[in-house]
Amino acid sequence: MTPGPTQVPERALARLGQQVIHHRTEEFRSLFAEVLEGLKHVFQTRHDVVVLTSSGTGAMEAAVANVVPRGGKAIVLESGKFSERWRLICERFGIEVVRYEVPWGEPFDPAEVARLLDVHRDAVAVYTTLSESSTGVGHDIEAIGRAVGPSGKLLVVDAISGAGVMECRTDAWGIDLLVVGSQKALMIPPGLAFVAVSPAAWRQIESVAQRPVFYFDLLAYRKSLAAPEPPYTPAISLVRALAETLRTICSEGIEQVWVRARTLARATRAAIEALGLQLVAKRPADGLTAVYFPPGLDGPKFLRRVESRFGVKLAGGQGPLKGRAFRIAHMGLLDELDIVSAIAAIELVLHEMGYPVTLGAGVAAASRVFADSSHDSVSSSRG
Repeated sequence: MTPGPTQVPERALARLGQQVIHHRTEEFRSLFAEVLEGLKHVFQTRHDVVVLTSSGTGAMEAAVANVVPRGGKAIVLESGKFSERWRLICERFGIEVVRYEVPWGEPFDPAEVARLLDVHRDAVAVYTTLSESSTGVGHDIEAIGRAVGPSGKLLVVDAISGAGVMECRTDAWGIDLLVVGSQKALMIPPGLAFVAVSPAAWRQIESVAQRPVFYFDLLAYRKSLAAPEPPYTPAISLVRALAETLRTICSEGIEQVWVRARTLARATRAAIEALGLQLVAKRPADGLTAVYFPPGLDGPKFLRRVESRFGVKLAGGQGPLKGRAFRIAHMGLLDELDIVSAIAAIELVLHEMGYPVTLGAGVAAASRVFADSSHDSVSSSRG
């Protein structure tokens, strides 16, 4: 139940166990072409998608080092541990950072983004996050895109824990570079990362004369798309596994995946509120829910107890939320019964540790959401 790595489907696991094929063959190029088309569907883009053999952080670095020259300026929207990473990467590459920081758990105000762009007209790009998985906040990227659009600056979005589980329309929202990792909603092990690149982003990358990159040179990856194949040896087995998970996602349809995840998220939040617990996020994401521990509860002991007693792995808090909060994912293979089981385990352990919980309250609240959703679906199918 953690926000990555998530469980890997059996068919994808089977592909990981097959003998490795050579990557400079028509067999691999055909598979790679299928993967690229599947990624475009998930990201909702008609433009180029490049595949890197790295973690999501590698794709973040590529989206900085290729885009903003040393001494250039970038606006970074910072709201938690992972959006903070944009700032740290920019600083490492000698980029001047204009920092728009909000308290952990708070969303960004698109009007403030527009104001900063008006003040800092020499900024090259705005760096932000779709789903801040350290706090469970889902940022309004569509509104931020509308704020950035008139400025002519690039919008760069970390969707590592969001793409494939919550609504993300790369082209329609004006996202110029979308960064995604393989180990979350895409349901394969860590090791692949993806960057969707708009034509405007390619023009900016071409204008940077001295890009401090070699392996992460996005222009090299664009050139290889003609084959299509990566310019360097890829994680072949992971690409094969990804083809399987993308087939599953595309057969369901990405918009239906978003609807299903939204229902799981609503049920989880209803259960948490029914138990008298407090959400961290003021604008919750659909991919995970972050929850404060009750005052006085030993958080690390609670997490160990839930896992040892029921086999349910929840994620702890990070940064200033370490020991103060836990996180429940609802992405990938997880379904209604996984959520209900996790809530039941949370209830029982809270009760065992002396927290005054009404047993069954959270399970009932989640079940009502699922029942209502099921009724709505049946009614819709009947016309």
